[in-house]
Amino acid sequence: MPRKTFDIIKLALHGCTNRPFYHIVLLKNISPRDAPPVEQLGTYDPMPNIFNEKIVSLDVDRIKFHLANGVALSRPVEKLLGLSGMLPVHPVSYLTAMRNKKKLVSETTEQEKESTDVK
Repeated sequence: MPRKTFDIIKLALHGCTNRPFYHIVLLKNISPRDAPPVEQLGTYDPMPNIFNEKIVSLDVDRIKFHLANGVALSRPVEKLLGLSGMLPVHPVSYLTAMRNKKKLVSETTEQEKESTDVK
């Protein structure tokens, strides 16, 4: 029995291991990550620039068109579109923010303890 194929929007890796760069592409679900895409819908640069920004460019009209036609999304693309405001924020983004906040609070309390112990 052949597998059912459908379109999916996912990230295709370009660049190298030390400098990753992704294209947001439309592919068939059985295609490998770096297969030639049906359509390129944007780019994502996860490495922060000199202003500590991660750059994302999206072809919003085409993404909306494909979403209206029932295209599936990979989890990283769902998170990016949620942070961009096109979709509701993904729950994993909330969890990541909460973990980062806890870590920051614990680090600041440890620094305060160390500074009071030194005096």
